[in-house]
Amino acid sequence: MNYPEDKYGSTKKWLLVIISALTVLPLAPLINRYIPPIMIGNWNLDLTISIAVAAVLTWLILRLFRFLLIPAVALLVLVLLYNQLTNGYGFKSIMSDYKTMVEQNWGRKGQKETDLILNPGFFEGPLTKTVKALQSKVDSQDSIVRNFSVQHSLEFFDDYHTKYGPIVRQLSLFKYINANFKYVSDSQRDEYFATARETILNGMGGDCDDHTILMTSALKAIGGHCRMVLTEGHLYPELYVGDDKAFERMQQAIIHLFSDQPIENIFYHEQDGQYWINLDYTAKYPGGPYLSEKAFAIIDL
Repeated sequence: MNYPEDKYGSTKKWLLVIISALTVLPLAPLINRYIPPIMIGNWNLDLTISIAVAAVLTWLILRLFRFLLIPAVALLVLVLLYNQLTNGYGFKSIMSDYKTMVEQNWGRKGQKETDLILNPGFFEGPLTKTVKALQSKVDSQDSIVRNFSVQHSLEFFDDYHTKYGPIVRQLSLFKYINANFKYVSDSQRDEYFATARETILNGMGGDCDDHTILMTSALKAIGGHCRMVLTEGHLYPELYVGDDKAFERMQQAIIHLFSDQPIENIFYHEQDGQYWINLDYTAKYPGGPYLSEKAFAIIDL
């Protein structure tokens, strides 16, 4: 006569195990948002640690407050559903976080581009004026540029500021500019370099020069360090990342926060252990492919 009771007890235990697993899966990436990237060699551990922490918390609830487990799961599902409907941290974000863990450990890595080849006679020619003209157009102190930069640096990825720090502001600004910039050619006779203020006020239109001036001015306004790379018929901006550890952190953030893009590699230039990534208007994500490796000048700002 004890068989039905034992069978019921076994079923109940398996049900609790399933509910516990369902609790761990969404809870782990939520915890991960507040843990900075942790690397051991090429292995990314922060999400793995988050899964372990979530499992321990679920086990404690199961051991000490078993009656709270089902209400806790129900509350978590409701919160995630609400966030999903309001574009917050929902089910889509959870899938993105798990996808990021796999890609960071087994997928995409940085790809160093060939060192930039400079034309040694460039500074002796008439294009010296071009370099000076471009430098003079970069103004990060302008109030309109500053306000624009702060506003749009807060537009995306704010939930991940605790995890990745100030670089999320730079990535947010890149995303806004490159999503809204519209290419408009200059006159065939005259090359016009617009200030960032002008490009903002004209509705985010211009050519590669105007985009580069806007990007570098805006990023400088929120503390970024940028440079311009002048090639034949093209100009593009690069963002200074730092040393190899800083680059690894930036790479993780890009793969994570731009997971909606088909990222094959993070392209960069490196010299003396210092890393720069491409922010061209042609790039759908920071560190997108370069258009050219032959440069007339590298213009530091």
